[in-house]
Amino acid sequence: MQTVLFTSTIFGPIHSRRLGVSLGVNLMPRDGKVCTFDCLYCEAGFNAQGPGKAGIPSREEVRRLLEEKLIDMKQKGETLDVITFSGNGEPTLHPDFKGVIDDTIELRDRYFPNVKISVLSNSTRIDNQSVVEALKRVDNNILKLDSAIDSTVRLIDRPTYPAYRVDSIVNSMKQFGDDLIIQTMFLRGSHDGIEIDNTTDAEVDALIEVYKKLKPREVMIYSIDRKTPEEHLVKVEKDELQEIANKISDRAGVKVQVA
Repeated sequence: MQTVLFTSTIFGPIHSRRLGVSLGVNLMPRDGKVCTFDCLYCEAGFNAQGPGKAGIPSREEVRRLLEEKLIDMKQKGETLDVITFSGNGEPTLHPDFKGVIDDTIELRDRYFPNVKISVLSNSTRIDNQSVVEALKRVDNNILKLDSAIDSTVRLIDRPTYPAYRVDSIVNSMKQFGDDLIIQTMFLRGSHDGIEIDNTTDAEVDALIEVYKKLKPREVMIYSIDRKTPEEHLVKVEKDELQEIANKISDRAGVKVQVA
């Protein structure tokens, strides 16, 4: 079984297709996965692998490890574009997520003041005021929406709680105004004999209606780039993604980045 992608709290820097030279912060266990989604395409594997034994790193540990890495990079004269929160699950599940963001902003301002701070979130915690306050402070608040149709989200992203509804997530996204980036994964394939395809006209049209309603700062669309736990998934090629991007841009009037 495919297991966790990140075996440390601070990782990289790596080159991100969407963000540039990125230093990663994994707020979930380094030996397990904790997430409110169980996506078929997650590079960190399925939730069934369990949360591991290391536990979620404390705010103090995250601060210490991040500062050590930033000092080391600065002393070596290394370049950095962004500090990115992602990892083995949903970063906003950290019990002191707001405090971690406060610390990261302080350290960023001290060592790399021109670097952006990004959070890759699946949007399931934006009903929590503390999480919202933290996300409003970062440079790139990147929220996931892989489909505007509930049944498709349940098939691809597999929320771990039955109350998930796209309309509720979209309503919560409104509180960020245009200070948000929406990230959408496009793919095809099958799971347990059920066909998967969120590139159809019906799927894209439904997403466009949401993009029109929210008017985000940017929409990021991408497809599979690494091995996925569900092996029967197919990457959508760049030229087709560009066609989808053009349709979104023309009809929703928003900036679209293809990664």
